[in-house]
Amino acid sequence: MAKQKKLSQGQSRRITANHQKRLSKLKRDDANQAELQWQNDNLGQPESALVISRFGQHADVETTQGEVLRCNIRRTLTSLVSGDNVVFRRAKVSEGDLAGVIEAVEERRSQLTRPDFYDGVKVVAANVDQILMVSAVVPEFTPQIIDRYLVACEDMEIPPILILNKIDLLDEANLAEVNSVLDIYRELGYQVMLVSTKTGAGIAELKACLAEKNNIFVGQSGVGKSTLVNTVLPDANILTQQVSENSGLGQHTTTVSRLHHLPSGGNLIDSPGIREFGLWHLEVDRVTWCFREFRDYIGGCKFRDCKHQNDPGCMLREAVATGKISALRFDNYHKIIESMADGRAGARAPRV
Repeated sequence: MAKQKKLSQGQSRRITANHQKRLSKLKRDDANQAELQWQNDNLGQPESALVISRFGQHADVETTQGEVLRCNIRRTLTSLVSGDNVVFRRAKVSEGDLAGVIEAVEERRSQLTRPDFYDGVKVVAANVDQILMVSAVVPEFTPQIIDRYLVACEDMEIPPILILNKIDLLDEANLAEVNSVLDIYRELGYQVMLVSTKTGAGIAELKACLAEKNNIFVGQSGVGKSTLVNTVLPDANILTQQVSENSGLGQHTTTVSRLHHLPSGGNLIDSPGIREFGLWHLEVDRVTWCFREFRDYIGGCKFRDCKHQNDPGCMLREAVATGKISALRFDNYHKIIESMADGRAGARAPRV
């Protein structure tokens, strides 16, 4: 038997490329076949709905009649998240647990985004009216984290509300000290709320603040965000369990965003993946603008490339020196700029 001749590198590359082309064609054929079941003759009239949650190429939507239906998503829709208002059509003959197809997404009035090292800036929730930034005195009250959240909120143009949790752990002197820091944010026009799930302090005011709005809570581990969510939405765990039992997709319930209706009106989007916002994707000038008290001085420095450090003729430093800008906030600004450089370095690192 003759020995088989070894393939050249060029021949191997051509064989591999042809194999990949065949695989791609098979995948396209499968997708086209799946799309065939959603032809016009099997679909009803267009209806409006609200996206409750998304699972890959499927999404749960709530109709204007309050029905929750699982629908296929047209491949032409590149972005669909909790909170989106959509147009869908019911299937006359359902395919498994799929009851229809989402045809279009209405224009968003806002969108919550986060940067991803490999996929760019990703939308994680739509039509959010306000972001509730939860911090606490335990494990640590950190204004720098607050300022990072505020930069993200200002960039997305979504109003933030600062929530200080666990105030029952503060004595009178420590509470006065914390309030002196929070006064910096109050003077800038930010809404600040002090709450305790243990004593109930501030909870009624918090619930009233959530009414008739689309809300999302963010906060680092240990600040009591989950406890606050369960306090304002006591049936959240029951709802999650029911969704799992009805859809058979329980493995998704702890990893995807989901919209819940609040008892007092309004909605809460629970997005487990959002604890803090990366800022490395922003330009330095944009971060500067996101400090709202800086805006009156932007462009007034002596040098156009002013770094707002020891540069001569820096308007921001002069405003700090005269007490018009908080030294704490100014220091946090520079820490954020420094951390952004580190984040960009991480974004450029090769994927392992």
